[in-house]
Amino acid sequence: MPGRNFLFIPGPTTVPRRIQNAMNIEQEDMRAMDLPAFTKPLYEDMKKVFKTKTGRVFIFPASGTGGWESAVANTLNAGDKVLMSGFGHFSNLWVDLCQRWGLDVHALEEDWGDGVPVEKYAEILAADKKHEIKAVFATQNETATGVASDIAGVRKALDACNHPALLFVDGVSSVGSIDFRMDEWGVDICVSGSQKGFMLPTGLGIVCASEKALACREGSTLPKTFFDWNDQIKTNDLGFFPYTPPMNLLRGLRESLNMLFEEGLDNVFARHHRMANAVRAAVSAWGMRPIANEEKWYSDTVTAVKVPEGFDGNEVVRHAYNYYNLALSISLAKIAGQAFRIGHLGDMNELMVLTPINGAEMSMKDLGYPIELGSGVAAAQEYLRSTAKPRIQQ
Repeated sequence: MPGRNFLFIPGPTTVPRRIQNAMNIEQEDMRAMDLPAFTKPLYEDMKKVFKTKTGRVFIFPASGTGGWESAVANTLNAGDKVLMSGFGHFSNLWVDLCQRWGLDVHALEEDWGDGVPVEKYAEILAADKKHEIKAVFATQNETATGVASDIAGVRKALDACNHPALLFVDGVSSVGSIDFRMDEWGVDICVSGSQKGFMLPTGLGIVCASEKALACREGSTLPKTFFDWNDQIKTNDLGFFPYTPPMNLLRGLRESLNMLFEEGLDNVFARHHRMANAVRAAVSAWGMRPIANEEKWYSDTVTAVKVPEGFDGNEVVRHAYNYYNLALSISLAKIAGQAFRIGHLGDMNELMVLTPINGAEMSMKDLGYPIELGSGVAAAQEYLRSTAKPRIQQ
């Protein structure tokens, strides 16, 4: 098909030309004597994205799932009781991972449209007088349903009953796109990945651990080799890695940070919120709604659009791909076919975000959806036009 494929899934996201150029270099010696001059500032700048001064960042050749495994293997033990909640495909995968590691998982099954049940967490933690719960898990952004959760609220629940449990956060589709405050929210471990807000190809599992979490590694007996933090610490402190690192991706990560800091993190978050609002304006104009049950759950990185009864949202995705060279995202597992997803994160501006709205609208009209052609595009255009600010002062 002539022309380019338009990628609007919630990761991997579009890789900006600046980052592509930064990665398009000759292979280099990962033990070169001048490498620490590159790696040490990289780690320090990564901490700024997580908003931590005392935490430590680990970067693994992996995806977010590898980051999950690293977080568990270095801090917990088989039989440890952990509190979790499942309200989408990916939060449930995290539950599954912990169960496979032999943890005693207390998982709350929530509606796929809600987020982390902070009030339920608070009740369970307050009742845990013996502090048997060793860790509390929270997914900040559930990619499958387009639901964002209140991590600060989880910390308040822990503090209200003076509970010492570790706080784990899945920030794979939020860090770098949605505000995350590791130190302020008392997060002990946050897991992210390169292919979403960092605008890179898949391949880096990124973990940020607090001093409290780092101290737990001495008492953890779960097996680990590749994901062992101790090996990382010994070599990272010298500016190197315990195994061959993906240097091209790390060079790209450096450029990603440059771009995020040039724009300013607060501006990055505001831009994502604005792009998300444009998508939601289109969804409303179609006479539809997000899978997220309430506005407080709305994600600023992905919107799962609930389709009318009698229609298959996944068919919209297939049609858009086959006819318009547009990659949207299917709905998964429990809500398969009930929705389609539009990713609006990473390197994104006004005219870019209109593309998936336009393509989805054309596809739905082709498939007989009861929508007015142009309605969603017009609603998004009006919102973006009315909220636009000049990028260059005249």
